[in-house]
Amino acid sequence: MSFKVSEDVAVCGGRLLKLSHFSQVIGTIMNVNVYLPKQYYSQTDNKVIPAVYYLSGLTCSPQNASEKAFWPFQADKYGFAVVFPDTSPRGGDVPGDPEGSWDFGVGAGFYVNATQKPYDKHYQMYDYIHKELPTSLDEYFSNGSRLDFVDNVAITGHSMGGFGALAGFLKNYDANRYKSCSAFAPIVNPIKVPWGRKAFGGYLGADEEAWKGYDPSELVKKVSNRGNDRILIHQGTKDPFLESNLKPELLLEASKGTSWEGKIDLKLVDGFDHSYYFVSSFVPEHAAFHAKNLGLI
Repeated sequence: MSFKVSEDVAVCGGRLLKLSHFSQVIGTIMNVNVYLPKQYYSQTDNKVIPAVYYLSGLTCSPQNASEKAFWPFQADKYGFAVVFPDTSPRGGDVPGDPEGSWDFGVGAGFYVNATQKPYDKHYQMYDYIHKELPTSLDEYFSNGSRLDFVDNVAITGHSMGGFGALAGFLKNYDANRYKSCSAFAPIVNPIKVPWGRKAFGGYLGADEEAWKGYDPSELVKKVSNRGNDRILIHQGTKDPFLESNLKPELLLEASKGTSWEGKIDLKLVDGFDHSYYFVSSFVPEHAAFHAKNLGLI
């Protein structure tokens, strides 16, 4: 599938490519940023370069994390690419929230496959992120690129994107789709918090049983850990959404008595909020975590 390069930006030792393509799954033009590390441009390093997918949060686009999270420094250090997808479909016929709010609709796709009209036409974000986009990137860069966007990959994300990372990791765990998963201030139990209930009700309908198929705190009870896999989560104690919509302790409670008990490393960091000041502060730890699982260290 063909991508159009709108910008090619020199960053650290590599390049940030700002791409767009027509998504068959979404039915619109989708934007995605890809950072290619310095190892990709090396004349002597012939190693295959794995990828980390970073899913952004509510109201964000591919630009936010590209500009504010400082992933390129870490990508160059370990030798992985970073993929920054968009958070929802966009365009003239893409429906938003009829009430005009910021936590549903455009910029708030929640990484699920919508089943309810009018959102079912375009809001197929789960299939886009976990199926179409990786395959499309792999095809686009396949001509001797040494980039692996499909087989040796990891996933992370912030807030809504942290939820998307956790859900996508667990839903694809048995297929070994992702080598590792981490999250920054994720929504861990969406069926129990306002953001999640609004999104799931709008995209998936009134049947709450259908919601459980995307809820990390439900999925963790059904997916068996292979034995040594861990999930890394950072959460700021001064996050204004901590008590209302994030509630990371609910994931730990849900994991009790399962094969994931004791395998979810929740790190509460004192004084940090929900912003990219928080995210960028802990990207180095997440990068090292993924680099190890991707076989880079």
